[in-house]
Amino acid sequence: MRSLQQWLDAYGESHQNNTNRKIHKVAVPGIYLSIVGIIWSLPVLSLGVVQINWIWFVMIPVMMFYASLSKQVLVQMLLFTLACLAVISFLALYQAPIFSLSIILFIALWILQFLGHHIEGKKPSFFDDIQFLLIGPIWVFRQK
Repeated sequence: MRSLQQWLDAYGESHQNNTNRKIHKVAVPGIYLSIVGIIWSLPVLSLGVVQINWIWFVMIPVMMFYASLSKQVLVQMLLFTLACLAVISFLALYQAPIFSLSIILFIALWILQFLGHHIEGKKPSFFDDIQFLLIGPIWVFRQK
């Protein structure tokens, strides 16, 4: 297993261009939010009288991955995930079309990401390892 620094260094290799870095600072957290929104929008799992949103099941392995990197990363990403859930819950109170908004945000921000990588002249890191999709937010939050 790679260390946190090894993950960040490897991710940073394809994110040297200033424009690409700026795009990622906006797009990566937005994509994470959109994924939370998409999962939130799935039909809830009914276990008798208890209904559980799928996001809670998805969060477990994701947070375990972050915990394997460091306690600081776990706390940071748990807080960010809870903030995303707060935004989505707020939108749900106002009956916003969360699924549609999340899909639009997801597509638009991925287009922006690929534009950034075109400018960079390097392929996205997740083409080499899908786990880089979870490293992106950490890398973004650690950029100055």
